[in-house]
Amino acid sequence: MTNNYGWKALLGSVVGYAMDGFDLLILGFMLTAISTDLALSPAQAGSLVTWTLIGAVVGGIVFGTLSDRYGRVRVLTWTIVLFAVFTGLCAFSQGYWDLLIYRTVAGIGLGGEFGIGMALAIEAWPARHRARAASYVALGWQLGVLVATLLTPLLLPIIGWRGMFIVGIFPAFVAWILRSKLHEPKIFLQRRTALQLEKEKLSNFDSFKLLIKDKATIKISIGVAILTSVQNFGYYGIMIWMPNFLANQLGFSLTKSGLWTAITVCGMMGGIWIFGQIADRFGRKPSFILFQFGAVISIVVYSQLTNPVAMLASGAFLGMFVNGMMGGYGALMAEAYPTQARATAQNVLFNFGRAVGGFGPIVVGTLVSAYSFSLAIGFLALIYVIDMIATLYLIPELKGKTLE
Repeated sequence: MTNNYGWKALLGSVVGYAMDGFDLLILGFMLTAISTDLALSPAQAGSLVTWTLIGAVVGGIVFGTLSDRYGRVRVLTWTIVLFAVFTGLCAFSQGYWDLLIYRTVAGIGLGGEFGIGMALAIEAWPARHRARAASYVALGWQLGVLVATLLTPLLLPIIGWRGMFIVGIFPAFVAWILRSKLHEPKIFLQRRTALQLEKEKLSNFDSFKLLIKDKATIKISIGVAILTSVQNFGYYGIMIWMPNFLANQLGFSLTKSGLWTAITVCGMMGGIWIFGQIADRFGRKPSFILFQFGAVISIVVYSQLTNPVAMLASGAFLGMFVNGMMGGYGALMAEAYPTQARATAQNVLFNFGRAVGGFGPIVVGTLVSAYSFSLAIGFLALIYVIDMIATLYLIPELKGKTLE
């Protein structure tokens, strides 16, 4: 059974990751308003998302290794403060360059959220429920996205994009309060005590070395990097530009675009929950293959749709397969790497995928401009085929493995 601390650690991680999703989605909804107010070009507007994600990569690398050295809870507090301060500064931006800097530094704060929070939650849950715990943390992102989807159409016309950045600080405040009541996971404290008894001194780079310590580990790291890259490329490629596409090409209002996003996010949440359940029952590898195949099929079918109502209705199925795999990355990486490198692995490999995924909006936007949206979304199906190949040949089955 999961103890009280396990549930508290999970809640703190879920809220932190919800903050992450809320922030990026309100940015997607606000791009048009920001562009109009600050006279940004489409390329400049898209770069705000890309540089937020690049900042997240830097934050993931830095804060991931710091948390493996100094503790999950302590470093999560640092990340939340950094994010809150620079998100608030975004509201006072006077032009493209200062906003770009604020977004990048806020992204650095966001970068630590997924990996450290995932490590914190998984280390507090028993092995038989590990994939479920990972899926619950991943659901936090979608909860944040869903709140952003419902609130932004209501608040943006009233308080403007500057006011929305101020609203974005609130989830950070809630996460900070929840984490102030947590202590470090037992397995982390045991490992740190063991190191002290052995008089070992970890260098700042030892956790990185453990990601490539032998051929088997290198193989897994390459495989996970491919999986997270495809995940983020597909997710951002679809979710950042879809509301704009629906508004500009199909005449959807902001409310209708928000409805599509809400339906799709509900599908994603269902997919993440289902993934966690089947991964604990049948294994990580077959679950990934199933969802990757489903992503290929759903994307191909979706790319053929032209009816707005059909696109609304089928968004749930698209979201379920395209993003359901988020329920498995945390457990997979937790089982593949030892405690002294677990948060580093989560943050480095997932945020590497975010860096690649940051080009998703640019690539999709370019294909839409040069050809059509149907071709752009159809192109995404190809990368999930690559995902399947990587899973088959590079990812081992680690269900039920005892954490090192």
